[in-house]
Amino acid sequence: MKKLVFRIPATALLAAGLIAICVTPVAWLAPGLQALYVLPLGYAYWVVRNRTTVTEDELVARGVFGTTTVKWSEVKSLRLVQKGWLKAVKDDDSEVTLPAVRFMHLPALSLVSGGRVPDPTIKEEAVEEEAVAEEPTAEVAESEK
Repeated sequence: MKKLVFRIPATALLAAGLIAICVTPVAWLAPGLQALYVLPLGYAYWVVRNRTTVTEDELVARGVFGTTTVKWSEVKSLRLVQKGWLKAVKDDDSEVTLPAVRFMHLPALSLVSGGRVPDPTIKEEAVEEEAVAEEPTAEVAESEK
C-alpha cells in the first residue's frame, strides 16, 4: 500500500531553539516571566505535530488540536490557497486544510492517490514534446530550400 507523509521540515525546530535563546534574558528579569518559554515550546509542538498522510484510500490531516480523515471518494477537488498551500474540498463544500502540502507536491500526490489528483506537470511535458517534435521539421524544410 502506497503511503506518503508530508511534514514541516525538522530544520524549523532550529527557530524554536533560537526563540528560546532570545527569550532567556527577558524571562529572568522578573518572577513569572519564565512563562515566555511556552512560546518556543508551542512552536516546536506545532512543527512536530502538523502533517498530512496520504494513502490510496484516504487523506489524514493532523493538526495541533485534532485529526481529520477524509476518504478520496469524499474529495471533490483540491483548492490552492495563499502561499501555495492546499485544501481538500469535500462533497458538501467544506474544506480540510492539508498541513505541509504545497502546490509543488501535486505530482507526488497524484502518484500516491492513484490518479485521483491530476498531475499538472504531465500536460506541460506533453506540450514541450510537441514543440520539440515540430522544431526538426521546420529545420528540414529550411534546409531543403
